[in-house]
Amino acid sequence: MSTARLIVCEKTGCWANALARLGVRVYEVRGLPACREALSTWPVSFVALEATDANIGQMVEFIGDMNRRYPAARAAALCARDMAQYQWPLREAGAVHVVFSPRRLAPLVRLVERHLAAAPEVRLSLTERLMAELPWG
Repeated sequence: MSTARLIVCEKTGCWANALARLGVRVYEVRGLPACREALSTWPVSFVALEATDANIGQMVEFIGDMNRRYPAARAAALCARDMAQYQWPLREAGAVHVVFSPRRLAPLVRLVERHLAAAPEVRLSLTERLMAELPWG
């Protein structure tokens, strides 16, 4: 079992659906507290965070904090097209990629696949693996 997941933190599910259509297995969360909890479970994860005008400060702070607490994890920002002015603050905070359209996810998918492929594996018994894969935890 992998120590990593693609964690998508957003309110609507739009970005997660677009990623799933590209064949990526997505673990969805709806807020930063749930994202922190998922990271504590899978500390080598790739986190895709939806940034909006209302939460940009929180996202920049979260990415910086995530990089300090979980140095093996990576973050990307998912933004609306009109948020291009936030690209560099997000990157300076530690985002490895910033996406401005669900139609332009291919480069992000390649980054995620490489990151997840490099994540260490944890040896679990058959029962532990089955329990870990259940959707309700």
